[in-house]
Amino acid sequence: MKDRKPTPALEIRDLHAWYGESHILHGVNLSVREGQVVTLLGRNGAGRTTTLRAVMGLTDTRKGSIKINGVETIGLPTHKIAHFGVGYCPEERGIFASLSCEENLQLPPLLKSSNQVGAPAGLAMSPAEIFEMFPNLKERRHSPGTRLSGGEQQMLAVGRILRTGANLLLLDEISEGLAPVIVQALARMILDLKRKGYTIVIVEQNFRFSAPLADHFYVMEHGTIVESFEASELQSKMALLHELLGV
Repeated sequence: MKDRKPTPALEIRDLHAWYGESHILHGVNLSVREGQVVTLLGRNGAGRTTTLRAVMGLTDTRKGSIKINGVETIGLPTHKIAHFGVGYCPEERGIFASLSCEENLQLPPLLKSSNQVGAPAGLAMSPAEIFEMFPNLKERRHSPGTRLSGGEQQMLAVGRILRTGANLLLLDEISEGLAPVIVQALARMILDLKRKGYTIVIVEQNFRFSAPLADHFYVMEHGTIVESFEASELQSKMALLHELLGV
């Protein structure tokens, strides 16, 4: 008798999603193993961000199946999905500009109920651990959000998610518009979180940033997955990626 495959941290099957009357996702299928870093590639408008938003229940309508650690969540509201240990970092970051860096890190609720719904809740990182991961934030701990650079705001947005204890991280364009030294710091963060056992799904236009981080790649076009391959196949897929993405 063969060993059963472990339950994926995230499994999406035949996912359709709409904003109003606009049908954006057309049968998305993907699977993410626990502890894996997966990158969604695609041109603007391909449906990558909508896929992350659909996982969180942030689209107007969604149909199909979205399982988190084997539990079906397609019919649940956003606040209940978060308690499965899911953290979403949107492109707009959404930090509280009038609060200090440290105060922003004190706000997120802990996802204590994660174990009750089948998700192995990660231990919430303390502010001290987050400041160790992002020394820039430690130096600016008393600065209001309006005084932080774009890179520091991005670090703070990720840090806030880590405060909750979420261990399935959905990161949307976290390197966009940032200085190379900050992008390098975010890459080190992702590799560090991967070593700690976090599961991470990245939507990223910056292929040079995301390519060395990922274990698996999915390519989206017109709201569906058109290509899927392991990191070990990346070099053999470069011609195809150039054709599809222009990378």
